[in-house]
Amino acid sequence: MEKIIDGEKLNVPTHIAVIMDGNGRWAKKRLMPRNFGHKAGADALEQACEDADHLGIKYLTVYAFSTENWKRSVEEVTGIMNLFRRYLINSIDKSNKNNMRVRIIGERSKLAPDIIEAIQNLEESTKNNTGLQFTVAINYGGRDEIRRSMIKIGEMIKRGEISPEDITEDLVSQNLDTYELPDPDLLIRTSGEERTSNFLPWQLAYSEFFFTDTLWPDFDRSTFIDAIRHYSKRDRRYGGVK
Repeated sequence: MEKIIDGEKLNVPTHIAVIMDGNGRWAKKRLMPRNFGHKAGADALEQACEDADHLGIKYLTVYAFSTENWKRSVEEVTGIMNLFRRYLINSIDKSNKNNMRVRIIGERSKLAPDIIEAIQNLEESTKNNTGLQFTVAINYGGRDEIRRSMIKIGEMIKRGEISPEDITEDLVSQNLDTYELPDPDLLIRTSGEERTSNFLPWQLAYSEFFFTDTLWPDFDRSTFIDAIRHYSKRDRRYGGVK
């Protein structure tokens, strides 16, 4: 979708995915504990949702906690989970006020029961909102998501509903956590790292990538616009020739 942003004509992606990286390094630069950086990152995320909505982005999906992040210290993981608790509860009123729908993707079974309940309440409370479609990946791993999709499809075969030859790319997509979402047009990763880290491997097959040295807590509207400007210059052919 073309839009004039600050006097510049840009092609705004429908769906942007973000790997929010650099909270720990941001805190270290300030001689503070890592969880101080995660709190600053949570504040940056709230602002990013507002900016995405104002810039005309329809879908925003962020990587908040991976299946591998459990390997971090107990103190850090506990701090992150407490941030999730506060966010999930406090977001209901703000999301409804801003007409924002919130979805949570990832394997929920390892999460605490009160967090699972808070996720369900937030999703139920915002399910009819038609503004920014905001998705948060918690205890998410792309390979695990595909594995869980294969289990669902295997159960369909076991019940005799389909045959193995009926498996299509669309069927796989329909059994992923993101079945309600279009594939991302653009992936943004902050902090200078240039890898996808097991985030949406199926969905990112034809996405454009934008890497920035900006640490996530410093991510702002100008960085968003830089990414959109980069995306606007890309010629997306999806394997074909124009």
